[in-house]
Amino acid sequence: MIKVSERLPTILALGSTQTLAWASSYYLPAILGDTIAKDLGIPSSWLFGAFSASLLLAAVLGPRIGRTIDRFGGRGVLSASNIILAAGLALLGLAHSMILVGAAWLLLGLGMGMGLYDAAFAALGRIYGSAARPSITGITLLAGFASTIGWPLSAWGLAELGWRETCFAWAAAHLLIGLPINLFLLPRAEHASTGEHEAKPHIPMDRTMWLLAAAFALAWTVTGAMAAHLPRLLEASGATPGEALAAGALIGPAQVVARILEATFLGRAHPLLSARLATSTHPIGAIVLGVLGSGLPALAFAALHGFGNGILTIARGTVPLAIYGPKNYGYRLGLLGAPARIAQAVAPLLFGLLIDRIGEASLIVSSALCVIALGCLMLVRQNPEAKQT
Repeated sequence: MIKVSERLPTILALGSTQTLAWASSYYLPAILGDTIAKDLGIPSSWLFGAFSASLLLAAVLGPRIGRTIDRFGGRGVLSASNIILAAGLALLGLAHSMILVGAAWLLLGLGMGMGLYDAAFAALGRIYGSAARPSITGITLLAGFASTIGWPLSAWGLAELGWRETCFAWAAAHLLIGLPINLFLLPRAEHASTGEHEAKPHIPMDRTMWLLAAAFALAWTVTGAMAAHLPRLLEASGATPGEALAAGALIGPAQVVARILEATFLGRAHPLLSARLATSTHPIGAIVLGVLGSGLPALAFAALHGFGNGILTIARGTVPLAIYGPKNYGYRLGLLGAPARIAQAVAPLLFGLLIDRIGEASLIVSSALCVIALGCLMLVRQNPEAKQT
């Protein structure tokens, strides 16, 4: 049994580099997107379309990247992600046309596929095997502050330096901070020798795999939709702009509280329990909002949604590990994560159109998706015979 003190350097290292990776890629368009589009004279929809394409690329590449980590460990892949993310950010900073913006986001999509949570979870699986769950929780607890740190830094850079210089600064951070941490502070993969992982493993899409893939895709559809539209949706439900912003600010702290709960009380239970809890809180919050109206109920809805989202991020990594064990874990994560990433990429557009048509009733749709996801998870059986090697 590996002691917490022995894991702590790895958790701090990966938590730091994950915070940097998320802040400088996934959370970047929210602050810089409109300004970049205006400066280059292109529609904002084109730029955000390029961002969605980058998420789709990351989804498609997920299984191959996971398979690479299974065979060789995650240190090299995560270190390479810093270089690729830096190149994408530098190209974005140099862009003077939509063609270069699109090329930059394709590079960033490759970097996100190699450097965000799924890759980090796979790396931890190679290092710690079936005992990786506390470490997965630890890095998500730290990286849960990515938007809290990244949005103000990007906004400050935009105001004081300009969007190009902000991109260059994030690129430099990857080369000067992220790359050395991943390259020199992450331990080598010790859990299994390279020979135990097949070059082209066959992972059958059995009943459990289909149920998990469906559950995570449905849940991440809601996550992607709320990330883009929650304040607007709350205003459609009767909240004032101030109440909507205050509610949105609660999501980050709620995620952190949920992850602390996962690290303590829920850590002793099977992660399926956490996953089921994660998919139930959004519908509960929607009921509270629908029955009691705006104001405090809007805050309660945002807190409950954030709570579920905080645990869901962890469950996507811990549930497959607990059921199937660490063998070919990275490849399995890539297979399970691809539908979820695709859903996350298209959800903002689809829910934007839905809100235009039916307004606050969109919460009925999002809640139904969560309930179906919960139903899928209820049908998943714990597998105590999963290979614990």
